[in-house]
Amino acid sequence: MSEVTQLLTTIKRQLKVQGKTYRDVAGALGLSEASVKRLLTSDSFGVDRLVEISNLLGFTLAELAQEAALTGTRLHTLSEAQEKELVSDAKLLLVAVCALNHWTVADILAVYRLTEAECVQKLLHLDRLHLIALMPGNRIRLNVARDFDWLPDGPIRSYFRTQGLADFLDGTFDRPDETLAFTHGMLTESALAAMQVELRRLRARFAELHEESLAAPLPKRRGSGLLLALREWEPAGFTALRR
Repeated sequence: MSEVTQLLTTIKRQLKVQGKTYRDVAGALGLSEASVKRLLTSDSFGVDRLVEISNLLGFTLAELAQEAALTGTRLHTLSEAQEKELVSDAKLLLVAVCALNHWTVADILAVYRLTEAECVQKLLHLDRLHLIALMPGNRIRLNVARDFDWLPDGPIRSYFRTQGLADFLDGTFDRPDETLAFTHGMLTESALAAMQVELRRLRARFAELHEESLAAPLPKRRGSGLLLALREWEPAGFTALRR
């Protein structure tokens, strides 16, 4: 991929994340929307235009180039030691989760009882973990790949299993936008394998909708939990009656 193509890909991704359209770019550049579409699909991009679009997105041209260069080196997971650091500090974990959901510092301070100094301190800690880069003006740039996930048996998942799962399941699940369903049956190995494929597809779709929702302002987005579980199982009371 050429450097210009990397920049164009980064611009399009940032437009999507920030909820900006080609019409917004056209207005900022004094061009027609059709001209912007042609501009963002060609490799003949003038430096002046790149600077203008970078500024529209809240970047300098150097920062946009750095963002494009980092695309192939983003984190897919943290180490176990890094995850332990996060769960050892409730405020650090809170700020990390907010940052991963594209909250700004202003968003965090408006919702949670943190001082600006505390919030910046936690963001600097996340910067040292390479989870984010803290930019001038306390802007947050994520350093994670699109498929970033917590370690399967790591400290973060253990934390949410022990401290979050019971609270999650304690709801009544009686609202129109809530669902709790449990199904039990006897499946062959091939059927179980097919079911695992379907669960992976559903999880991928949830991730896609999460990314699409980032374009909406924060008050329009709601923290949502999706629990998927599948394993060979029978109630303990049944197992006790086995011969």
